[in-house]
Amino acid sequence: MKIIFNIEPVEQARPRATKTWKGIRLYDPKKVSTYKKQLGMMCKFQYKDKPLTGPLIVSLKFYRQVQSSVSKKERELRLSGIHRPIVKPDTDNYIKSTLDGLNGLLWEDDNQIVKIVAEKYYSDRPRIEIEVERLEQNEDERGGTGAKE
Repeated sequence: MKIIFNIEPVEQARPRATKTWKGIRLYDPKKVSTYKKQLGMMCKFQYKDKPLTGPLIVSLKFYRQVQSSVSKKERELRLSGIHRPIVKPDTDNYIKSTLDGLNGLLWEDDNQIVKIVAEKYYSDRPRIEIEVERLEQNEDERGGTGAKE
């Protein structure tokens, strides 16, 4: 199954802390919590089934805007895929915020993901492309890659 979310990827930032009368409460920064909520709403709109169960294989492609400060030539190289994003935010931080935002919607919990592939690209259309496959139980023993849905 493949789903495209037309949203600018947002990296998972360090949680913020606040003191309460019960102790310390940790929470996501506003930008991250807004991203997760928007991603969740988009997922509910595109994926109407129950969350997937069992072991999953997930492929993620993150497309981000080209910085406005680069030259025309460099911009073309980035949009063509010749130059890829090797700057912050890190790919793993994109993964974390995105997987967390889809918990309970696309899958029950992101701990079901047994294999993950993630890539960063530049684009004029920021988005996230996600492909999810169920890992067949027998393939786990054979070392297979799973069958597409």
